[in-house]
Amino acid sequence: MRQEEPMDLWVYEREAFDAGIKLVCGVDEAGRGPLAGPVCAAAVMLPPGLEIPGLNDSKKLTDKKRRELYDVIVEQAVSYGITFASEQEIDEINILQATFLAMERAMQTLSPQPQLALIDGNRAKDFGLPVRTIVKGDSLSASIAAASILAKVTRDRLMEEYDAQYPQSTRATGQSGTMKRCANSVPARFTGRRSSKNSMRTRDLTGPWGEALAAEYLRKKHYRIEAMNYRTRLGEIDIIASNRQYLVFCEVKLRKSANFAAAREFVDARKQQRLRTTALLYLSQHETPLQPRFDVIEIYAPDGTQTRRPQITHMEDAF
Repeated sequence: MRQEEPMDLWVYEREAFDAGIKLVCGVDEAGRGPLAGPVCAAAVMLPPGLEIPGLNDSKKLTDKKRRELYDVIVEQAVSYGITFASEQEIDEINILQATFLAMERAMQTLSPQPQLALIDGNRAKDFGLPVRTIVKGDSLSASIAAASILAKVTRDRLMEEYDAQYPQSTRATGQSGTMKRCANSVPARFTGRRSSKNSMRTRDLTGPWGEALAAEYLRKKHYRIEAMNYRTRLGEIDIIASNRQYLVFCEVKLRKSANFAAAREFVDARKQQRLRTTALLYLSQHETPLQPRFDVIEIYAPDGTQTRRPQITHMEDAF
């Protein structure tokens, strides 16, 4: 039986390179279909000709394979950005415009800035740089395929956090981990529809949103996320992460005030003791040669989940 030739995913990028355009990014989104949660967009610039075995449209991959490729992409990419448009923004400007907003934010985070954006689909807006739309681009372009994986995995991780906090409101469906609306139980804050005055507001989700941003920040710094929201009867640790030297127990604090303070003011002595006790329990269950360390990640987001560029401050060895 004749084996099918693998598809060349660099056709569109090579056309740009041949035309003298050297900085090309791929852009895709996740979250337009489900009625729960924000829309997530990713923009990725890959080294020319980089071969990533298994790279394809995220929807065609298993959850396990997507997460494996996610780590490869963030390690190998020249630059990448992952951003959101919130549920409230979806309410206010509609899902299509919110998608474009998330895409624009993702591209703005890239350094260096791209000279051309390859975008999945057949519609785009004026992003302030040349754009080429490609129908089914996540199956035809390496850059877009990479972006689709980053957006999908990031959003799935966020929705898993939402599901853990609001189990009555969402349910996981299929292998993808995408959260869809349960007809009679999802609060308005999860949907792309306007909330009533008596509904719980989007701000209730700033905790999981902030933790997802912190985890993404750590991944960019080449940390491996070992656990999120590690809970015991003794206490809870927001993020447990590791690098080659340290096993990091990380407390995440979301702030709306611009006044920064010392790390000890974020986590008082009682909280520190609970974190240490919980960390000791984790270490008793997970042997490691790594040195334990306690960090605080502060996220300054004056507009909550609608903040366009949250400012992240990482305080290592905070206590």
